[in-house]
Order: sequence, then structure tokens, then C-alpha cells
Amino acid sequence: MNTLYDRESLEIMRCADESSDMSMNRIQSIRNFALSAKYQRIGIAHCIMFSTETEIIREYLSRDFEVFTVDCKYGRLLKQELFGGTSRAVLCNPAGQAQYLNENSTDLNISVGLCIGHDMIFSEKSAAPVTSLFTKDFTNNNNVAQAVTEISRGL
Repeated sequence: MNTLYDRESLEIMRCADESSDMSMNRIQSIRNFALSAKYQRIGIAHCIMFSTETEIIREYLSRDFEVFTVDCKYGRLLKQELFGGTSRAVLCNPAGQAQYLNENSTDLNISVGLCIGHDMIFSEKSAAPVTSLFTKDFTNNNNVAQAVTEISRGL
């Protein structure tokens, strides 16, 4: 079984085991994990819809860590730049978010409400491990677990 895990993965597993506590919420668990891992710099990549929540999280984590935040519109990437055409719409830029946090040498990155697909690109491009705090769900007030109840009705 140990051949499945490299040294870095084993360290993540050890820290997860040491910091696990069912009495903590997810944000507290992330903090505890990062302390156990002796991380110093945390990045938060977030959707602009969650700017207020991100600021609260940043303030909370800043007690123990240097925190870098970057919203999805980072770099003001225009649709025409990526796909051609004449649209001047500003697209989300998950690779740019990862690049910004990589440039700031974060030890751990948190994905907050990134769109599907964008979260995948962000995770792929991030040099630091990524954990998700919550995901976007337009129809369920961002409570993705509620979607299970909805689809189970149709089974």
C-alpha cells in the first residue's frame, strides 16, 4: 500500500490524521491541518461572488499565516483574447489565479466557489496542494449536498 504514496503524500496523510477533529468546522480543520504541516503561506482562489466570505476567511487565517487571495477575474482576461471574436467580456482566469499564488510561494491553496472546470484547471496548475472549502451551486444556495436530495427524488 505504501507504494501508492510518495513522501509528500504521506506527509499530507500524516498531517490530516494528526489534525482531524470532528468537533471542528471545515475552516477550523484547514487551519489545524496547515498548522500541523507547518505551512506559513496560504492562498485562496475565489469566485468574485464570494468576496465577502473570502475576506472573513482571510482575516481568520491571517492570525496564524500569511494569506494571499486572488479572485477569478484576476488579470482581466478578455473572452476575445482566449477564443477570438469581438466580445469584451472578462472571463474567469483559473490558470492566472494559480500562477499568482505560485509566484507568492503558497504552501497550501484553498478553492472557494470556483466554477466546475475552473476548479480543475486551478488545481492542475497550482504548485501547492489544493483543498476545496466549498463549491458553487446556483440552485441550492451553494449547498451541493442538497443536490443529492434533489436527484434522489428522480431515481
